[in-house]
Amino acid sequence: MGKSGGLPGLRGAEHVGITVPDFDAAIDFFVRVIGCEFILDGGVYSDPDFMERQIGVDRRSSFRWGFVRCANGPNFEVFEYSAPQQSPEPPRNSDIGGHHIAFYVDDIEAAVAHLRAEGVTVQGEIQRIDSGPAKGSLWVYFLSPWGMQFELVSYPAGKGEADSPARRLWHPGFPGR
Repeated sequence: MGKSGGLPGLRGAEHVGITVPDFDAAIDFFVRVIGCEFILDGGVYSDPDFMERQIGVDRRSSFRWGFVRCANGPNFEVFEYSAPQQSPEPPRNSDIGGHHIAFYVDDIEAAVAHLRAEGVTVQGEIQRIDSGPAKGSLWVYFLSPWGMQFELVSYPAGKGEADSPARRLWHPGFPGR
């Protein structure tokens, strides 16, 4: 499958929205542990018609929102909702709507050591992909304090062979690519 049609003028992903149980604690995690920059606190918003019509949540809901920026890539819009019948459990990767966010790091071993020193749960050990389109990739998952899955990835020598379709994915700017 190649690129065809799509949104006129598409430039890329601008932000990813994340719902958290505690806005201040999540901002602290993104800034202190991950190394993001806090950009703004948008305050609390509550408009019953807007909640129902524009966002598709219970009209009695409200949220606090703000933004962080984590080096290169999309911004993160962080929401703390107050909503009737809100599920407190994050979806698993295998659930519909499940997700994770991956951060590229230059030194995955140092990044894992940092996470562990901060008391973050790292899921298993660093994995190395030794063949296929993502050959040379290193990765490991970790959990935010609220249970959301994140991933560290690194491919210091590049991702895949020279003819791998993975070479068309975003990368941190290797020389000659």
